[in-house]
Amino acid sequence: MSSCFTLKKSNCKNCYKCIRHCPVKSIRFSGSQAHIIDNECILCGHCFVVCPQNAKQIADETEKVKVLLQSGDPVIVSLAPSFIANYENVGIESMRESLKKLGFADVQETALGATMVKREYERILSEEGRDVVISSCCHSINLLIQKYFPKELDCLADVLSPMQAHCTEIKKKNPKAKTVFIGPCVAKKDEAQMYDGIVDAVLTFEQLTEWLKAENIELKQDVKKDDESLARFFPTTGGILKTMVDASPDYNYIALDGVENCIAALKDIESGKIHNCFIEMSACVGGCIGGPVMEKYHDKPINDYIAVANYAGKKDFNIPQPQNAEMRKTFDIIDTSAMMPSESEIKEILKNMGKFSPAQELNCGSCGYDTCRAKAIAIYQGKAEISMCLPYLKEKAESFSDTIVKNTPNGLFVLNDKLEVQQINSAALKIMNIRSSSDVMGEQVIRILDPAPFMNVQKSGRGVYNQRTYLAEYGRYVEQTIVPDKESRMLICIMRDVTDEESEKEKKEAISRQTVEVADKVVDKQMRIVQEIASLLGETAAETKIALSKLKEFVADE
Repeated sequence: MSSCFTLKKSNCKNCYKCIRHCPVKSIRFSGSQAHIIDNECILCGHCFVVCPQNAKQIADETEKVKVLLQSGDPVIVSLAPSFIANYENVGIESMRESLKKLGFADVQETALGATMVKREYERILSEEGRDVVISSCCHSINLLIQKYFPKELDCLADVLSPMQAHCTEIKKKNPKAKTVFIGPCVAKKDEAQMYDGIVDAVLTFEQLTEWLKAENIELKQDVKKDDESLARFFPTTGGILKTMVDASPDYNYIALDGVENCIAALKDIESGKIHNCFIEMSACVGGCIGGPVMEKYHDKPINDYIAVANYAGKKDFNIPQPQNAEMRKTFDIIDTSAMMPSESEIKEILKNMGKFSPAQELNCGSCGYDTCRAKAIAIYQGKAEISMCLPYLKEKAESFSDTIVKNTPNGLFVLNDKLEVQQINSAALKIMNIRSSSDVMGEQVIRILDPAPFMNVQKSGRGVYNQRTYLAEYGRYVEQTIVPDKESRMLICIMRDVTDEESEKEKKEAISRQTVEVADKVVDKQMRIVQEIASLLGETAAETKIALSKLKEFVADE
């Protein structure tokens, strides 16, 4: 089974979409990568269809088929009846003509085998008197019962699938022939491997189309209806029932599609609520025409059904019916059991997930599991990781960011594109003397601050960093940084209160001014003293000069 799917690790983006859509949760996550658990998978292909990154790929056996073609033995195609829905207006004759160009000896419709299968169903219902009979055409449903509802294996019709019945008949007629099934189902690859010697290789419609394109072979649109082709209805929901014209009147006939619906029915059967029923079960919604590898993943259920209905005849194919023993098939139980944790171990895992009480178990399903408890069990079994719990990660991230926001000394608030306050921390409230965040949340920024800087940043798309601003209405100085977040169209404002720094700066400036003033006064006083001294010295010198002159005159007179 592991060879049916491969994984492109580089493409797996940890989105958990595959596990959310997996009906049996058979996907394990390790190292942030998805891994299919082979013994649990039922190969419904949902994970392949829903993967947004095309991380899951279906194994391609084209090269194997080419080797078969080169072997010298005739290689005959069993073509699924859903081909008429995949290849619009291309009948079996055109398909045969084109595929022979690839080297195939012949192309026949799997609907021939479907006719044999439905006849065997009719015989079982009329002759064996079973209580509940479930169709065994869909290998995914067979795997579902073998792995998850083993008690209901007795209800599963022990009959070959149409693919097996047809390929068995081909090899019966030509023992040297090799058979290749082509259809819309990945599970058929596993069925071919599980029951060796019946089908030698399986291709999907898409793989066939790529091969035809590589060989420049075009399919001709040419549909010729054959009235003896009632079994062409098989790939539709209720298609098996439509072909059972000789159905026993002692039974109720029910057609179910979709794994979830089939699981619900199997639970009812298990509980003893259903009796005297023939149940046609298909894993794909709409039947095989809704298969996971219908080319181009087209979702055209009505158009596809009409294409099948218009191509199907009103009578059975005119073919001989094999012996009852030749149509037999055995189904074995496939063990998927895994170790189950104790109640205390589950509670411990839940605590690690941040679930300390039942009220904290959201059961949101974002991880892919229906309940937090189921997720805890998956963690214990190594199928899941704690980090897959998105609410837990969200709360953890928010708690971490909230701790930073709440404890940073800087004021921080966020505005939306309408300049309305979306978030504000306690430091910002303190800076702007706001009592509570509820007073401003959702309000325009103009209520608390000048909107001009925010409008300029919003318009220019360029941030403003460490711009020192005086908030006059609050009497505070701040260093303001406004950063635009283009993706969220938010503006983030960070304020650092520098009021104390400004006050200290003003004090220093005041002291400097006072020092200058004192120095000026000292200089002025000193200058006055000098001038006074100079004045006194000048008067003394003048008086001395007069005295000396008089003394000189006196001496001269003597």
